[in-house]
Amino acid sequence: MFSPQQLRQSFPVFQHFPNLVYLDNASTTQKPQVVIEAEREYYEQHNANVHRGIYRLAAEATALYEGSRERCARFLNAPQAKQVIFTSGTTDGVNLVAQCFAFPRLEPGDQVLISAMEHHSNLIPWQQVCLAKKAELKVIPFNQQGELDLQALQELLNPKVKILALTHISNTLGTINPIAEIIALAHAQGVPVLVDAAQSISSHQMDVQALDVDFLVFSGHKIFGPTGTGILYGKEKWLKEMPPYRFGGEMIRDVTFAKTTFAPIPHKFEAGTPNIAGVATLATALDFVESLGQNNIAAHLQTLLAAGMEKLSSIPGVQFYGEAAQKSGIISFTIDGIHPHDLATILGQQDICIRAGHHCTQPIMDFYEIPGTVRASFSVYNTLEDVTKLGEGVNNVLKVMS
Repeated sequence: MFSPQQLRQSFPVFQHFPNLVYLDNASTTQKPQVVIEAEREYYEQHNANVHRGIYRLAAEATALYEGSRERCARFLNAPQAKQVIFTSGTTDGVNLVAQCFAFPRLEPGDQVLISAMEHHSNLIPWQQVCLAKKAELKVIPFNQQGELDLQALQELLNPKVKILALTHISNTLGTINPIAEIIALAHAQGVPVLVDAAQSISSHQMDVQALDVDFLVFSGHKIFGPTGTGILYGKEKWLKEMPPYRFGGEMIRDVTFAKTTFAPIPHKFEAGTPNIAGVATLATALDFVESLGQNNIAAHLQTLLAAGMEKLSSIPGVQFYGEAAQKSGIISFTIDGIHPHDLATILGQQDICIRAGHHCTQPIMDFYEIPGTVRASFSVYNTLEDVTKLGEGVNNVLKVMS
């Protein structure tokens, strides 16, 4: 098990701001020195375009870029590296599947199934393709505790459903959905499944072969990697069938004025010059996570979650949103009589960073009939002292606002 106190020394932000209590990890994680150095090293020693040159720098850049693809495949236990598509993040990956997989298949009256706890990134792309193709967007409900209604899911699964897309861990409620069980239920009805692993990728081993998942997406910036990076994993049979929806350099085999023949996977989905430095550095971020151990990270988050819930429960007027039996290190709450933005603003003045608002999950807020919550989300460098400071900070806000 790692020491979060010692680990903080690996993150330069805490050297610059030693009193920082950073509890907005569901939004983005801080970056360790090894990741920062890897990106700097790329620009200093290997900068060139990929797949296009035979000189030394170009060969090195290509090797780093494709080496990262191999690393991502091993991290996910993907059968082949070519099943890993580099994207700009989770949002980009979901849009790619919505446009290239769902759009060509949907007919009027067909259905796309999502859950009621989805981030807007895993809602709007499906909503828009359904509108364009006159298909229906169906929604799996959840209960007051923030747990999906699996009975309703089974009733919603039918031959009209062309894809089920859902989050593994809710970015607002912290609910850990039973994706293995859900994938099995969907596949029993012949329904492909996309899993949004943005919130779970650092703390849960995502074995795509064991899960038998059809598509999986995540963002690099939520797993200690660079912003503007991410991956889409897909089953080979689907990726081969899917047409590209971005066109340009890199993704072609032959071009004439009459027609274009596209490159095979993965390159047909990677038009233009990619974020080479970011992709190359993503491999370092995955190495960092594996050095800590995903099981250890998950256990640490559970420790902080339990301490945070206990600390905040003792404060008058606190209301929690998301109390599922299976829950990750995310706490959403409100305090009677205090607007979430006011709470976050005053805490920010104490160097306590939490998120306030609807967290890109407005349907969740509509379900609970609230405008928003404040959200504290934990990571590897957070400590029990951070939890104590959060509780003290909230009590200070109550004094100020009383």
